[in-house]
Amino acid sequence: MTKIATARRSRAITTEEVLIILCHSVTEVLGNAGNPGTNYSPMVQKINKTCLRPDIGCFVLFDGGFSGLVIINFTAESAMEIYRSYLLSMGMPESELAQFHTADEVGNVMGEIMNQIVGDFTNKIRRQLKTSITQSQPKMMAINKQVQISVNTTLDQPQSRRVTFNTNDNNIFYLELSMDKTEFIKLHDFDETELENPDDILAENHQQKPKPSSSSSNSEHDDLMDDLGI
Repeated sequence: MTKIATARRSRAITTEEVLIILCHSVTEVLGNAGNPGTNYSPMVQKINKTCLRPDIGCFVLFDGGFSGLVIINFTAESAMEIYRSYLLSMGMPESELAQFHTADEVGNVMGEIMNQIVGDFTNKIRRQLKTSITQSQPKMMAINKQVQISVNTTLDQPQSRRVTFNTNDNNIFYLELSMDKTEFIKLHDFDETELENPDDILAENHQQKPKPSSSSSNSEHDDLMDDLGI
């Protein structure tokens, strides 16, 4: 019994386990964003480098307990499906949706979803691995089919992986992770602290705040529209 307990405590968590955590963040965030049918392949590819690829690519750098880079490469079809499902689930009229993946609005929405994915990932890392990482602002861009951009970051013996995802309509996108070669070894058992639900926090804050007057609300709305350039 002692040997078994010791083996369990000392099992190393490697790049693949970190990648699984990231994959769970992708499916959970997309599920909450109106894309519940998203799933990922049980097979993972070892790759030599991470690249932004057509039609829409997005990357985020993270640093802290370990350093790394997350890239998601969407086809035009997968990007538009996720974009449309997200805004339709929020009550946006279909007539107001962008028609092409190159529209700025599509890039902005996909960048926000990427931000939520990596934010969820960093929370899971903090809870499950007891270490902290911080993320950069996501950079999303539409890429011409003739252009391939390599994104480099300083890593200690980098390990890179690629996972294929399928949307509810069977459109494909790819997740790429490059991170320091590292292992997390559990020295003793511990309870994972429960993650706070962002929706619950927002709802609680909304209940505590007094309702603004109509004139104040209109003024804030105008200021927001000015900031967005609308």
